[in-house]
Amino acid sequence: MYTKISKTFRWEMAHRLPFHDGGCRNVHGHSYSMTVEVSGTPDHNGMVLDYFDLTSILAPMIEEIDHSFLCDLSDELCLNFLESAKLKAVFVDFPTTAENIAKWFFEKLSDTFVVHKNIRELRVVVAETERTSAEVNGEIRVSTPEHRVLEHHAHMLE
Repeated sequence: MYTKISKTFRWEMAHRLPFHDGGCRNVHGHSYSMTVEVSGTPDHNGMVLDYFDLTSILAPMIEEIDHSFLCDLSDELCLNFLESAKLKAVFVDFPTTAENIAKWFFEKLSDTFVVHKNIRELRVVVAETERTSAEVNGEIRVSTPEHRVLEHHAHMLE
């Protein structure tokens, strides 16, 4: 029998979608929330995963992007500005849509949870607003050389 647990995390982050014809083309920010749900077989204590362990896995990931600008490396305008202004930024190789952010976290977490043999499924829901969200879910998998994880690098410019 599978059991599901979930926890919600929050952060503030700015981005823009240069390809967008509407307001999202502009620099703007969101109060993001992300719910991470794992499904699996409970251990002898009845736990799928300790909530403290879930938090310890997610906290560094959230800290990295909190109060940062998530910048697609193809966005030369923002890339140049962020480099010259020395602001906190995380650079990624994908358009910074909610769908891609959810996929990015799913891939990172799937690789992390693979060591937990009792966890079988993962669901990640990223909400940009109270009314809009994107979801990625599936089985936990092991990365293979053919598997392309959405890449990023982060730094605080000085």
